[in-house]
Amino acid sequence: MNSPAENIEKTLADASQKLINARTEIGKVIFGQDSVIDQTLITLMSGGHVLLIGVPGVAKTLLVETVAQVLGLSSNRIQCTPDLMPADVLGSEVLEEDSTGHRSFRFIKGPVFTQFLMADEINRASPRTQSALLQAMQEHEVSVSGQPHALPEPFHVLATQNPIEQEGTYPLPEAQLDRFMMQIDVDYPGADAERQVLLATTTNDKAMVSAILNKNDVLSTQALVRDMPIGEKVVDAILTLVRRGRPGADAPDIVNEYVAWAPGPRGSQGLMLASRAKALLDGREAPSIDDVIDLAAPVLKHRMALNFKARANDIDVDDVIKELCQGL
Repeated sequence: MNSPAENIEKTLADASQKLINARTEIGKVIFGQDSVIDQTLITLMSGGHVLLIGVPGVAKTLLVETVAQVLGLSSNRIQCTPDLMPADVLGSEVLEEDSTGHRSFRFIKGPVFTQFLMADEINRASPRTQSALLQAMQEHEVSVSGQPHALPEPFHVLATQNPIEQEGTYPLPEAQLDRFMMQIDVDYPGADAERQVLLATTTNDKAMVSAILNKNDVLSTQALVRDMPIGEKVVDAILTLVRRGRPGADAPDIVNEYVAWAPGPRGSQGLMLASRAKALLDGREAPSIDDVIDLAAPVLKHRMALNFKARANDIDVDDVIKELCQGL
């Protein structure tokens, strides 16, 4: 009979292997974006939402569709445009009349009622429509005509954003940015990966992926991430990193001089969960300080804003975060 410790080790090993298999399956379609795939899986296994930023044609949309298939979850897509209305996302009530002449309202669910919601080019939606997702992302429910409606579990928003052609866009407000666990930058693929893309996408043969996980696997893995032990030194590193990013007496000079808006407690929470999920993906039983350093940029960069002096001196958020990670 296995001891409790052996059972825990087996549970962690099984979950880790499923995530590795999922990563491999996604890699059959998405070439040269290993870190993007890893960070996406880490965010989802932490129960968070993903903001993907990259130029057109680097497989952001394909990544979201592929991840949904591999994780065995239902998905819907919203193409964000300036004329998109909140009801187009949440749904609306319609007045119906039955055969007896009795009239009543019936709620017709919108695309937000899914497990994977892809918001394509989210910054092209109006602020009014963007705000329709705030409650959904935080509370996993929406309110229509004063009535709450629970969303399916798990529920994740995976939004894409184009860093160029900013004319006609509406930058996401700080409150909404803070609800995304990670901002993942999708860069151009390397030469070898782009060769694979050319060979794989210009023929009649289309790569197919299989579902490696299902709803229950995802929910149990998310619960497992929250149950993973984490050392006091790692907790201290997270707190030190995030709190040093806030202007004040304990902050380094680069923060006091250039940071206008700093991460709140959600930054610490995101780093804690993401570090655990990264350890699980790597087949380890507990996270390390190196995990915190590796994930600091994607978890914190969209939760920080620099002032005009930083722009004048060619300082960006990545420079600040690198400085914060020194000495951890």
